[in-house]
Amino acid sequence: MGTQFQGAFSDSVLRWLVIYLVIAKKLPKAELDALVSDSGMYFAIPFLLLSMLGGWMADRFSKRKVMIGVKVMEMGIMVFAAMALGSGKTALQLAAICLMGVHSAFFAASKYGSLPEVVPAARLSWANGIIEMLTFLATIFGTLAAAWMAQHFAESPSNAGYILLALAVAGWLASLGITKLPAADPKKPLNLNFLGELWREFSWMKQDRDLWRANLGNTGFFFIAALLQMNIVLYAEQVFHLGETENSALQVALAIGMAAGSILAGKLSGDHVEYGLIPLGAILMAAMGFWLGVDGISRTAFTVGLAVLGIGGGLFIVPIAAVLQHRPPADRKGSVQGAASWLSWVGIAGAALVQKELNIRLGWSPGQVFWFCASCAVIAGIYVAKTRPTALPNMLARWTGGHLN
Repeated sequence: MGTQFQGAFSDSVLRWLVIYLVIAKKLPKAELDALVSDSGMYFAIPFLLLSMLGGWMADRFSKRKVMIGVKVMEMGIMVFAAMALGSGKTALQLAAICLMGVHSAFFAASKYGSLPEVVPAARLSWANGIIEMLTFLATIFGTLAAAWMAQHFAESPSNAGYILLALAVAGWLASLGITKLPAADPKKPLNLNFLGELWREFSWMKQDRDLWRANLGNTGFFFIAALLQMNIVLYAEQVFHLGETENSALQVALAIGMAAGSILAGKLSGDHVEYGLIPLGAILMAAMGFWLGVDGISRTAFTVGLAVLGIGGGLFIVPIAAVLQHRPPADRKGSVQGAASWLSWVGIAGAALVQKELNIRLGWSPGQVFWFCASCAVIAGIYVAKTRPTALPNMLARWTGGHLN
């Protein structure tokens, strides 16, 4: 949990610090829109190329050893990040974000794949709620820290890189305390044809209806979440005309909601995966997405809407994450997590491309982009309701003492 928190915090700091440094340059709207999109794309590309390799490592070696090794790699990355920040060159700073994407691509499968090995199945939803809550709390503090660093280290941004290096060392020390885990499949061969490996994993996962639908839901969630995050930055700068700290406060509102929704989902799930939370979360996300796009919305109402949307996101993603971890057999958990991670980053990369298309080529306002996100959540909610029609009624019946099956 400590290692996960540090990694998510440092990811958040580096990405948002670069974005705030770019915003401070007061670039033309089209150029700013493009660079915000590019920052998301640069972080996503390593996941698209390396997620399956990270999944193989999680099955072939001890997940603990993989996580420790990744933390060692992070220390080297942060040395480069300090140099990139000090250079003032946006291209090098984007390269540092890309390298942190490499770090996270290797880390993700071992992190999520290890949960079913260290907690009993009846506590898996609860554990996911805690991990997702910590992730979003790390995002909250990371976003705030990035805004603070952008202001206080405006003349010497390399100092922020040195702080991130110190945090990487702390993350490595925390990783040494991770529970010792044996390798799930020590003889698993390495297949460098990751597209072929992906196809085999997808074919296998399609045999399990719930597992495949969880992958689709996971991908859709990260598409909407990434598009929302990029759009919030642009909305704050172009509509509210906010500075770095006030801009980050809006991201914090969303992250607080996600953290609250995640821990609530873990609590409401009890000792099982609560599928009914997924359409409920989609409803909240859709309603708040339409609310955020209303012309003339006050900043207070906008902030509250972000928090409620975040609660919906937490309710939506926690059951999906539990399905992805619980249903695969022990020797495939890493590969399934790698494939799911790859699909989620397809969603994130797609969000970066869509954001650029909507903002630059079609000239949509940030409010209209919120409506687009809401429409995507509506589609997700309808899909879940049609494919598992009894999930929400059964959950409501359990809450009210009913007896639906």
